[in-house]
Amino acid sequence: MDSVTSDVVLTVLRILIAVVFIAMGVNHFVPRSARTMAAMIPPWLRPDGRVTPLTLVYLTGVCEIAGGLGLLFPPTRVLAGVALVVFLACVFPANAYAAGHRERFGALAIPLVPRLIGQVVLATLVLLVAFF
Repeated sequence: MDSVTSDVVLTVLRILIAVVFIAMGVNHFVPRSARTMAAMIPPWLRPDGRVTPLTLVYLTGVCEIAGGLGLLFPPTRVLAGVALVVFLACVFPANAYAAGHRERFGALAIPLVPRLIGQVVLATLVLLVAFF
């Protein structure tokens, strides 16, 4: 693959990943989705009342939007990529909790191993588009 083709592929991939993060971040502010995501926060990760699970959902939504936007701007691309990988690691406990409660979360309860593989693949793609 020549340099121009690889640049185009990386740019398209970067835009797609950014759009996914931005769209998922916006979804954190849709009331029904936000309530479901708040319920996915494991009891052992819930703060002692100072910050509600819904507030954490809104905060993670802002993080996803900011990370997605950050991938689109060269000066912030690397920082945004690293931050998004850290973000993916931080939200994994909620995804793991949901995976263990399929009766409660339905289609959102992706089994643990496929979810982990998906997150690792996504994190790898984020780093690829951030550093190259």
